[in-house]
Amino acid sequence: MSSASEGEIAFLDTNIFIRYLTRDDPDKAARAYALLLEVERGERLVMTTEAVLTEVVHVLSSKALYNVPRQIIRQRLYDLLALSGLRLRDKRTYRRALDLYAQQNLDFVDCLIVAQMERAKVAALISFDRGFDWIPGITRVEP
Repeated sequence: MSSASEGEIAFLDTNIFIRYLTRDDPDKAARAYALLLEVERGERLVMTTEAVLTEVVHVLSSKALYNVPRQIIRQRLYDLLALSGLRLRDKRTYRRALDLYAQQNLDFVDCLIVAQMERAKVAALISFDRGFDWIPGITRVEP
């Protein structure tokens, strides 16, 4: 396995988060933990995306897989988002989406939509999904 050069950024895939958070494979969990310690200390720079976070939430919350409660998912991902060497565009939006996810009965993707609408100061949402009707500040309209 080759490591990133000094100062080089690497992309963090979903399975690194999952192995670390679930510890379902002790060897991979230990390696993911060691990597994330380097990221926490700022010794290693990594980046990830919205798609990876969405997949992490989906896998952890899956009743067929791990069935982790929403509040625990929120807290664990909050902790990971705080790592100093983790680069993710506008972490505040993802924290807001995780807050909504823990409080509302919406899919994480819908929570991301709300968080991004709030950030962009957009109030109108065109959707058939009535779950948005319970979100203050969002006006859902159908086409």
